[in-house]
Amino acid sequence: MPEKKGKVVLAYSGGLDTSVAVMWLTEQGYDVITMTADVGQKDVDLQAAKSKALHSGAIKAYIFDLKKTFVENYVWHSLRANAMYQGTYPLVSALSRPLIAKTLVDIANKDGAIAVAHGCTGKGQDQVRIEVCATALNPKIKVLAPVRDWHFTREAEIEYAQKHGIPVRATASSPYSTDDNLWGRSIECGLLEDPWNEPPEDAYEMTANPLEAPDTPEFIEIEFENGLPVSLNGERMHGVDLILKLNAIAGRHGVGRVDMIEDRLVGFKSREAHRAMETLTLDKQVLKSKRELETRFAELAYEGYWFSPLRESINSFMLDTQKYVNGVVKMRLFKGQAVVRGMKTSKSIYRHDLATYSEGDAFDHSAAVGFINIWGLPVRTWTSTWPRQDEAEIPIEA
Repeated sequence: MPEKKGKVVLAYSGGLDTSVAVMWLTEQGYDVITMTADVGQKDVDLQAAKSKALHSGAIKAYIFDLKKTFVENYVWHSLRANAMYQGTYPLVSALSRPLIAKTLVDIANKDGAIAVAHGCTGKGQDQVRIEVCATALNPKIKVLAPVRDWHFTREAEIEYAQKHGIPVRATASSPYSTDDNLWGRSIECGLLEDPWNEPPEDAYEMTANPLEAPDTPEFIEIEFENGLPVSLNGERMHGVDLILKLNAIAGRHGVGRVDMIEDRLVGFKSREAHRAMETLTLDKQVLKSKRELETRFAELAYEGYWFSPLRESINSFMLDTQKYVNGVVKMRLFKGQAVVRGMKTSKSIYRHDLATYSEGDAFDHSAAVGFINIWGLPVRTWTSTWPRQDEAEIPIEA
């Protein structure tokens, strides 16, 4: 018998990797506690995962429905920040990993575990996110990564599982590696590893092919309060239900497909509506600074710095701006596109009498003369001192 090393809390999905990890960690001398969380991923069965974990050798198995927590404490913060890594990736996996890490650490603290563990390989970004987040919450906690450390092939894992009586479906695996939750689904590997290849249709599950989507556009209305969507087509909904409903509607119209080198994914498309409402309710300078901070927010979340002081400080700025973002956005969903077709709010900074060129124009046009004179003064001052010589004159013929 190996020397007892203490308790470890393992993030457990019930798949081949983590099922084998339970027994492997036990053989290394750890008492394994598993944690399985439902964050809206497909085909999750918490009770089945608990039973399998205990059968695989875990001394205790925790299961949690964390969809509401995931939306309120992670997804909504991302939406307020319009967070898109590299302007494209909606942070599907990056948002769930801090929650998973926090839950692992909370259990470890409660049950006196010396370590937490995950089933990530040594290639992906998720290992960074979980480990950085876990140690940010408890700098003394040890993090184990059995899948990264043991270098098993899939065939060796299956043989190991069968030898130890761990039930696995030893069938040919999907050619794709996927990760999904309420906020979307990421797809990689297989044909997608060659950037010349177009993503095949069998890689998608949440969205219809835009070319085969309904020939009639569908209009929806999303109402925002304090920057968060609270109703769909006039029906108030909690966050989880609203996201699921919008995923279904948008998916039917082929809306939400993103193809990029880092990941291929699909996701919830309320972000365009949110950003549109901000243009109607936020000051120009606030918007400019917010757009800059949105990029940094997304980078921090992607890189595993969710629990960093900078991400939390940026989040405070986002929260303050969102108290003004209230109103309704009308969107048209059609053949893979979600287009804003109307907005209304009682707190708009848009004024018709200042914007119109027609009757009722209240703008003082004479003020433009003085404004232009002052605005151009720095350039005129510079030119009078240092005449421009970097451009040839344009030949003009009569």
